[in-house]
Amino acid sequence: MKTVIKSCEKCLEEFSDQLVDLTDYARRAKNGKLTEPQSRELLKHFEETHELALKVITHYFKQIGKGPFSGSRDLTVEAFHAELIDDGKAWLDIVIDRIQYNPVYEIDTQEKFLENIQKHYIRLLQRFEETMEKKLNE
Repeated sequence: MKTVIKSCEKCLEEFSDQLVDLTDYARRAKNGKLTEPQSRELLKHFEETHELALKVITHYFKQIGKGPFSGSRDLTVEAFHAELIDDGKAWLDIVIDRIQYNPVYEIDTQEKFLENIQKHYIRLLQRFEETMEKKLNE
């Protein structure tokens, strides 16, 4: 069976829907300290949204004939150079936070990661959405 190759626009639509869910969830969770289940849900929503952002970037680069890239770090750096994202360091911080949060590592980074999601990373994803909408409408 043939797989249908998704367009960049379709990937952006999926990303945008997930970003709305993440933003709503973060807004609801902002009222006080997060319970353990709320923390897990917020992290899950964020990771899914970030993965979809990377998928949008990948599809965009395929459309313009760039790539492939060896991983999320290389993809992030190239996205910064292509002006798809406006804060390369912060986007690389997302990649690092996600790696450090991995349960394989014994360091406890969950609290800082959750704080970064709510205070910084959601806004980065929103700006990315705005940039991609402009790029695809050019």
